[in-house]
Amino acid sequence: MSYSPTHNDLVIVSDQVKRYLGFLKTMGVSGFDCSDESLERMDTWGKPRARQKTAENLETIRADLGDCRRCHLSETRKNLVFGAGNPKARLMFVGEAPGYEEDMQGFPFVGESGQLLTKMIEGMGLKREEVYIANIIKCRPTDNRNPSPEEIARCFPYLERQIMAVGPEVLCTLGAVATQALLGTHEGITRLRGNFLEYRSIKVMPTYHPAYLLRSPDKKREAWEDLKKIMAVLGLQRSQPQKP
Repeated sequence: MSYSPTHNDLVIVSDQVKRYLGFLKTMGVSGFDCSDESLERMDTWGKPRARQKTAENLETIRADLGDCRRCHLSETRKNLVFGAGNPKARLMFVGEAPGYEEDMQGFPFVGESGQLLTKMIEGMGLKREEVYIANIIKCRPTDNRNPSPEEIARCFPYLERQIMAVGPEVLCTLGAVATQALLGTHEGITRLRGNFLEYRSIKVMPTYHPAYLLRSPDKKREAWEDLKKIMAVLGLQRSQPQKP
C-alpha cells in the first residue's frame, strides 16, 4: 500500500529540518545553509497563516497514539499521559515528562509539582481546566531521569500535532528539557526564561519547572515575573494580590 504524506506531515517535517539546521548552526557546522534568512523562510513552509489550526483534533491524535509501543518506555510505564485541559485553550503549558503520580493516574502534573502548577495557573486568574497541559514525551522515564534524545524524537511529533490542534496564543515551557526540545536549542533555562521567543508564530515563554521551584523557592519570584508577561499578552487580570 502506498503512503501519501498529509499536509500535517509536511509541516512537521519542515519544522524538524529547520530545528536541525538551527542546531548545526549553533555547533558551527559549515557546508549547510543555516543562515537566519533561510531559517526564517522555512517558518512559512506549509503555514499560510499564523497559528492556523489543523483539521484534526486531540481525540484523533490520541487515537493515533493508541497503546503506543514506539519506544522502550512502553515496557515500564503504567499509563500513557497524553495531555489534559481545554482543547481550544489560549495558553498551553508544556512540561518535560510524566512523573510517578502522573504515570499512576494517567494525567499530567498531578503530583506535588502539579499542585504548584495549579496554584500558578490560579494566580494568573485562570482555572486549570481553562488551559491545556502536555509534556514533551508521554511516558514516564524510569527513575524520573531526563528523557533521552531518542525518546524525545519518537514522541515529539505528537506534541507538535497537539499544539497545532489546540492553536494556543502562548506556549509556556516548563524547564530546560521542554524548552530546548521545543525550540531546538541547547541554551540553559536561566538564559532563556523571561523573554518571549517564538515557535511557528506562537509566542513562547520559557520558565522554571515547578519541581525546580519546589527545590529552589527563591526562584518563584522570577517565575512569577514570567507569568505576568504572559498575562499581559493575554489581557488577564489577577483576582488575588499574593503570588502563587
